[in-house]
Order: sequence, then structure tokens, then C-alpha cells
Amino acid sequence: MTLQRMDNIGIVVEDLDAAVAFFTELGMEVEGKAKIEGLFADQAVGLEGVRSDIAMMRTPDGHSKLELAQYHTPEAIGDGSHNPPPNTLGLHRVMFAVDDIDDTIARLRTHGAELIGEVAQYKDIYRLCYLYGPSGIILALAEQIG
Repeated sequence: MTLQRMDNIGIVVEDLDAAVAFFTELGMEVEGKAKIEGLFADQAVGLEGVRSDIAMMRTPDGHSKLELAQYHTPEAIGDGSHNPPPNTLGLHRVMFAVDDIDDTIARLRTHGAELIGEVAQYKDIYRLCYLYGPSGIILALAEQIG
């Protein structure tokens, strides 16, 4: 038996509409939205009384997806405002390749994005930065230059 593929990365957000707008601005496309609740949802995630809304976002090439989820019940834990540093244990970051890192940062700032450090250049190969997105999500952006 072999692994077929990685299907998606799931991220819990405080405000689904704001997160969808953020990732749409980044260049992702909404593949679909759904309400998730009932016995199946409770069994799958190991919680009781699950009621949530999700949006599946995909990259333009169709190969990568994010499942954004907003929990109504039970309430999500944490407020997403803690902005953990990049060396925090657990999910580290989600990286996206972009054509123009400066333009992408400027557009995402209108949706609340904040640079963690600064845009750095690695040799003559690429420019890279980390930033906070919605609900404290750490994103990395990379622009190939060489």
C-alpha cells in the first residue's frame, strides 16, 4: 500500500469570510463551501455537537488545497491573536510561490497581513519572507529570481 497524495491542509480560522478573502487575494480559488455537522462530523474529529462552515481553497495549478474551517460549536480554542514565532512546535507555516513578492505583500496587507521579519534574499535564487495571516496563520512567500 502506498500513499496516493496529500489532499489538503486544514486550518481553523476565526472569520471564514475574511480568511477566504485573504487567500483569494493571494491568488487561490474557492473550490467549494459547505456546512459540516452531525454524527459523521462528531465521529471524524472526535468532538460532540460539531457545527462548522468550511471553504476549500485551491491553488491556480489545482495541485494544492487549504480547507479553512470556522467552528460554531464547539467553540474554537484560542483567539488566533497570539502570533506564535516561527520556531513554535506544531504546524510551522504554509509556503506559496509567487511571481512578485512585493506586490503580494502589499495586497495581503490590505487584509491584515503583517511581516514577521523582512524580505530576505537567498543568493541569486529567490526572495523569501514570513508573514502573519488571518487567525495567526504563518505564511511564507517565495519569489524565484534566479
